Amino acid sequence: MTKTIRYLLFFTVFLANCSNTKYLTNGQTLYVGGKVNIVNKDIKKNDKKALSEELVGLLRPKPNGTILGLRPKLYIYNITKTTKKKGLKHYLNTKFGEPPVLASAVDLTKNSSILQNRLQNEGYFQAQVTGDTVTKSKKTTAIYTANTGPGYTIRKLMFPTGKDNLDTAIAGTAKQSLLKVGDKYNLDVIKSERDRIDANLKEKGFYYFSGDDLIARVDSTDIGNHQVDMSIVVKDKTANKARNIYRMNNIYVYPNYSLRDTSLMLDSAVKYNNYYVIQKRKTIKPFVFKNTVQLQPGNVYNRTDHNKSLNRFINLGPFKYVKNRFENVSTDSSKLNVFYFLTQYPRKSLSFDVLGRTTSANYNGAQLNLNFRNRNTFKGAELLTVTVFGSTDAQVSGQFGGGHPLTQLGLQTTLSWPRFISPFKIKSDNAFIPRTNFSLGYSIVNRTGLYNLNSFNGSFGYQWKQDIHKTHELNLLAVTYVKPSKVDTAYTNSIIVTGNPALKHVIDPQFTFGPSYSYTYTNTTETYRTNTIYYSSRISESGILVGLFTGADTLAGKSKTIFNTPFNQYIKLENEFRFFHKVSSTSQIAARIIASAGLPYGNSTILPYSQQFFIGGPNSLRGFRARSIGPGSVNPTQYGTTGGFLADQSGDIKLEGSVEYRPKLFSIVYGALFADAGNVWNAKPHQAGGTFGKDFLNQMAADVGFGLRFDVTVLVLRTDLGFPILQPYTSTANNLNNNKPVFNLAIGYPF
Repeated sequence: MTKTIRYLLFFTVFLANCSNTKYLTNGQTLYVGGKVNIVNKDIKKNDKKALSEELVGLLRPKPNGTILGLRPKLYIYNITKTTKKKGLKHYLNTKFGEPPVLASAVDLTKNSSILQNRLQNEGYFQAQVTGDTVTKSKKTTAIYTANTGPGYTIRKLMFPTGKDNLDTAIAGTAKQSLLKVGDKYNLDVIKSERDRIDANLKEKGFYYFSGDDLIARVDSTDIGNHQVDMSIVVKDKTANKARNIYRMNNIYVYPNYSLRDTSLMLDSAVKYNNYYVIQKRKTIKPFVFKNTVQLQPGNVYNRTDHNKSLNRFINLGPFKYVKNRFENVSTDSSKLNVFYFLTQYPRKSLSFDVLGRTTSANYNGAQLNLNFRNRNTFKGAELLTVTVFGSTDAQVSGQFGGGHPLTQLGLQTTLSWPRFISPFKIKSDNAFIPRTNFSLGYSIVNRTGLYNLNSFNGSFGYQWKQDIHKTHELNLLAVTYVKPSKVDTAYTNSIIVTGNPALKHVIDPQFTFGPSYSYTYTNTTETYRTNTIYYSSRISESGILVGLFTGADTLAGKSKTIFNTPFNQYIKLENEFRFFHKVSSTSQIAARIIASAGLPYGNSTILPYSQQFFIGGPNSLRGFRARSIGPGSVNPTQYGTTGGFLADQSGDIKLEGSVEYRPKLFSIVYGALFADAGNVWNAKPHQAGGTFGKDFLNQMAADVGFGLRFDVTVLVLRTDLGFPILQPYTSTANNLNNNKPVFNLAIGYPF
């Protein structure tokens, strides 16, 4: 660790002493940025700072990027400058370098005009901006002085007073106006107000109306006290059709449309429910669109149902392109016909995937998938997916067990209906299509030299989105059956010799069945937000009813079986919360908390292995080997190892937290400073020190570290170096890490 710090300090000093200005020719100076000084004693200090930062953001050109005051991209450009069009120097120069931004590229007059215009748009009508430069040691800074003058505020706000439909509708939106008496004049707010009114009117049938039909008239004449009167007015040249309220007439759906189709073929329309379906070949059943078409004949047009319908057509699955068209029934009618033209994907497709991956157990490997899809299996927009897969994984930088790679072969089949399949009528009228899913699968897992496991799975349930942020998944029944088909004698002997219960638990037969429900909320795709969150919760159970009927109670000697296999009984709750704070446009702070627990009962005294929790590794505690922590203060090396193999440590309860600072360094390279903490425990006594209790805080493992991320858009290659600072083991003689740093190589962010 001391050597690492010494190298970092050396590298920092080296860069600090690398002058970029020595590469400039005579008369050239490096542009290092601009400053804006606000001159207005009536503006508060914080507001003045915010306004100055806003104006600086408008200045062009942007100076060369800096990191801690250094300009590494410019330095790379300077030291790799070459006339060659290929080679290493050319690659580094063009991909990682950045040419110098010279002071000669700065247009003070143009920038001053841009800043002055922005100030006037924000209510400083008398603003004046001038610019100058200051040069020192071949570095030039542009200084702009902005005399803003007084800021004008709104004294009176008026909406249309006419009696026709349009004026009345606009006046009816006044209470929700973004413009408020007493607020400062702001052109951006006026534009947003026009968009708000337009969106409101689109919900009330004004199909042809546009925000461009509105104008905000501003009058400051003879008012005084730096105030303005503002009127929202409909332009005189606004077309008559923009003033009319339109209702829906007929709705036509073309399920197999192509560009060669030039005729609307209205004479062949088949009516179903409240819409007409027109298709040359009956490739899809008309009922499919029952919950897709949200607009209703006779109802006033509204943009919400318009957009919902488009989203639902796209999300149905069989359709590659969706185009719609609204037409007047006649020139003097206030009714609209709507046409939906749908272009289908090829019904059947076959694809082959080659995947590189990192697993939660710190295994790196590859997977091959052969996928068959039928996008319209029974002409009801059903999606049938059949995947044959094979994978191989090995630990490159993981814990013990690198000599026992994993191979897996399997088949997974899923049939998905774009609707609720239920004896009860379930309402679904938002923009998202609900899905009913039925799946069956089989796989065989081979741990070379240790054991083979056969795994069968099946489920039936529903998945739906409540809105853009909230997703629900309800499995009415999920079944998993795992049974060893071959266990190596050496592995069996190691269970006896070491007495490690984790070794035996891996190959215990597992039979779980029961419902589960999960809920996810996220707004992380909304990149304009400073703070975003992700929350996921899942509750599941197994065997509750069968256990009640059979009186299963293992502790009382009443272990019950199905198909000669003891079934598992438990209830399990999982929670994960993530928080992201944008520090700047190129850096963020990310944090994660996991709090999950499973309670075995009746026919079980511990969760089945496939349902237990693990901790440690590249996506968890990065200062520890994958799955090497816990349960509690148990040190797995106390049992010894077999052939260099150490069983994954697991538990029924998991607490974990991480925080990470993610700055952009240059080009595709991002950095990270992180800290992780957590552990897993058993819910009931199985191993000394492994049961969750009042001393759980003293059994926490923790690490700190740093890393690099190489973001090439299609994937993120991640390297992390974690340093353990707290270890939960009761014995220090045989600790797994011995306080040595752990290097992790992974794909994607840890969270």
